Amino acid sequence: MRQTVIVTGGAGFIGSQLVQRLLKERCHVVVIDDLSTGRREFVPKGAKFVCMSIRDPRIAKIFLREKPALVFHLAAQIDVRKSVEDPISDAETNIHGSLRILEACVRSGVKKIIFSSSGGAIYHGLNIRPTPENVPCMPMSPYGVAKFAFELYLHAACHNYGIKYVALRYANVYGPRQGLKGEAGVIGIFIQKMLRGVRPTIFGDGKQTRDFVYVDDVIEANILAMKNGVHGAFNIGTAKEVSVNRVDALIRAALGGRIRPAHGPANPGEERRAALDCTAAKKGLGWRPRVGLEEGIKRTVAWFRANSS
Repeated sequence: MRQTVIVTGGAGFIGSQLVQRLLKERCHVVVIDDLSTGRREFVPKGAKFVCMSIRDPRIAKIFLREKPALVFHLAAQIDVRKSVEDPISDAETNIHGSLRILEACVRSGVKKIIFSSSGGAIYHGLNIRPTPENVPCMPMSPYGVAKFAFELYLHAACHNYGIKYVALRYANVYGPRQGLKGEAGVIGIFIQKMLRGVRPTIFGDGKQTRDFVYVDDVIEANILAMKNGVHGAFNIGTAKEVSVNRVDALIRAALGGRIRPAHGPANPGEERRAALDCTAAKKGLGWRPRVGLEEGIKRTVAWFRANSS
């Protein structure tokens, strides 16, 4: 008998590609997505689709009807800047909506939740790089606060109800289907603008660094979290710092173009440097990143070329 899994945000950039992989793993997949950022055409054939916000109280009925053994919770408000401008709206989705998912899991007997958290937003002001999971988490954006808060709710649910959980703290994920929203979308934004002949904007001097991880590697981390009996939080990145200027150079090389970026003012409060220590994921999940940045950008460029309107 096939295992039933629910994927919230399964019409999005990462979620839809996770659904594809779960179908290959012979799971019965139910996608819940309100299409606020996801796209219906990204949901693979063979998956059941429910158009609904995670804030909707009726979502519990979906869980009770489908009785999933496992839930991948990816649905979120993903724009860090928007969370700063409107923290209440961010909390309504990323905290209240997530709690509705957790409540539905408890009521329907879900055995495990795999949560897409953020390694880029919950660590702040630390001089430890690559950054491990056991450092104090002091997020500076409401988005980061919400992600870490839900990890704590999962910890409490594990204690009170026995639900196992894995929180995957992603670095900056990139790859095919990447949208235009959120800081992690910088590679997708630059590629799409350059393909249209538009100069992208680098905020600040471009020497700020990030840890960029390819979407296929992120999907593999989710699958390993499903198959292994692990529990707790795991960083998912490459442990490598890459500057925005370097990303720009690799994209221009892959496109064979000469469009150089413009420079704008630095974002206030932005982390200067970031990279995640993924030793725990290697030991606990048997996971490591396999796609290098240059190769990943080439694959991403090829996808956007083939799918540009």
